[in-house]
Amino acid sequence: MEEVAAELLPLQRIYHWEKARADKPFLTQPMGGGVVRDWTWAQAVDEARRIAAFLKAQAWEPGSRIAILSKNCAHWIMADFAIWMAGHVSVPLYPTLTAESVRQILEHSGAVALFVGKLDTWETMKPGVPAGVLRIAMPLAPPDEGATGWERIVADTAPLAGAPVRAGAELATIVYTSGTTGMPKGVMHSFNTIGWSAGPSVSLYGLGEEDRMLSYLPLAHVAERWVVEANAIRSGFHIFFAETQDSFLQDLRRARPTFFISVPRLWVKFQQGVFARMPKEKLDRLFRIPLLGRLAKKKILRQLGLDTVRFAGGGAAPMPAALLHWYRGLGLELLEGYGMTENFGCSHGSRVGAARVGYVGQPYPGVEQKIAPDGEVLVRSPTNMMGYFKEPEKTRETLEPDGWLHTGDRGELDEQGRLRITGRVKEIFKTAKGKYVAPSPIESRLNAHPKVEAVCVAGASHPQPFAIAILAPDAAAAFDDPALRAELNVSLEEILRKTNEAIDPHEHLDFIVVVREQWNVDNGFITPTLKIKRNAVESAYGRYFDEWRAQRQVVVWHPA
Repeated sequence: MEEVAAELLPLQRIYHWEKARADKPFLTQPMGGGVVRDWTWAQAVDEARRIAAFLKAQAWEPGSRIAILSKNCAHWIMADFAIWMAGHVSVPLYPTLTAESVRQILEHSGAVALFVGKLDTWETMKPGVPAGVLRIAMPLAPPDEGATGWERIVADTAPLAGAPVRAGAELATIVYTSGTTGMPKGVMHSFNTIGWSAGPSVSLYGLGEEDRMLSYLPLAHVAERWVVEANAIRSGFHIFFAETQDSFLQDLRRARPTFFISVPRLWVKFQQGVFARMPKEKLDRLFRIPLLGRLAKKKILRQLGLDTVRFAGGGAAPMPAALLHWYRGLGLELLEGYGMTENFGCSHGSRVGAARVGYVGQPYPGVEQKIAPDGEVLVRSPTNMMGYFKEPEKTRETLEPDGWLHTGDRGELDEQGRLRITGRVKEIFKTAKGKYVAPSPIESRLNAHPKVEAVCVAGASHPQPFAIAILAPDAAAAFDDPALRAELNVSLEEILRKTNEAIDPHEHLDFIVVVREQWNVDNGFITPTLKIKRNAVESAYGRYFDEWRAQRQVVVWHPA
């Protein structure tokens, strides 16, 4: 596998910026109560050095695992730096896990310590921390008696001296998958992975010292870890953090990012927020007026805090074509990309000015792709994982000896080598007629409806598939408003008709069910990366499938 030049490895870059951009802002963190704190590169690395010195003083075996359990914040980044400087391996945990999941990961990884930061439900998670794991409370952490305080460590500990580095092939981090099914697997990535992954962002998209990003998607997920942390380490740019969901737009306007990444579900939410202020039909008419339309588009981007974005990205799930066209119509080039935990999220990306709607782009330079006979996408890349921690059999199932990674996704290539994801190999199900259905592309079409928040196509062993959907918050009143429900029925029937016209007869949806219950991370329907847990949806509603079909309605409301 391709080696990374030593000077481009993470720790070497951190020490470079510590001197080269010593007085330049690196991290900006809302601290609560209207207080916003900035760290320069020199200040952030100094704090990381002090924490690293404390970790080294514990005399743990080199390469010990140290976990981070927190929402995104400046101290998350500094903790990661400190763990690496001290000669250890970082293990990020999602800040929304149950106590059982916390225990599973800490025990499986053999973590000796846990950094605890910004959390909403620490008291319910805390029982999952095994006895003997040292807890270090970061400044924004909830009160935790028995934890060692970050600020006390920084005040009492001299910074780690020199410039300790790690070999590129050494294990840097274990990233546990978000667990759509079963026990999460610990994906091992080296310092070479992190160093190499930032190269395409520089060469293809021109990321540099003057860029700005807002970090709000979970740093426990490789996409944010790559796009924000690894790229900042490589390019030295300024990272801003969000305070709360309620303050998100304010945080976005503070950052005024030049590069902005989000998942499809959040791009839809931003669009729905715009439509809540002005209905789509009225907005479309306004856009057709040359001068007023241009002014309106600029105003929308400014209100969203996206007016300085050079280009934006989306991934993790298919982006509805209508959504991409809408943002591009505003003047925001929204590029799709593709990757997975097993290749650090860094696999394919659309090129500026050469994107094709419905395709996630070409492989990054140095990445190879091929389509297996069964349609599965295989990728060989310098960012491919070292393997699954303590899972050699699963590693062999996923990673071939010659370096080809089985993604589990089905895909096809166009004449320019751009990849289109057509579904998950294991998500494809068979109807009672013996026909196979790939749900993901169908869901993408239905997600184009402005009032649909999320959708799941089901129907294994049934005559025809069908869809289960939840509504956007501004449309949920339709459950109690007959007039609004009737209006929505018309538009839902129309999008179902158009979807069926565009797919094969055996994929035609019999009906769409609108359920009242919202799907979120807390109730287990959504992963921390905002992907639908298909098995959770089918398990929760499976007993109603026959009843819904018996109603013989195009749109079914549940409960009625």
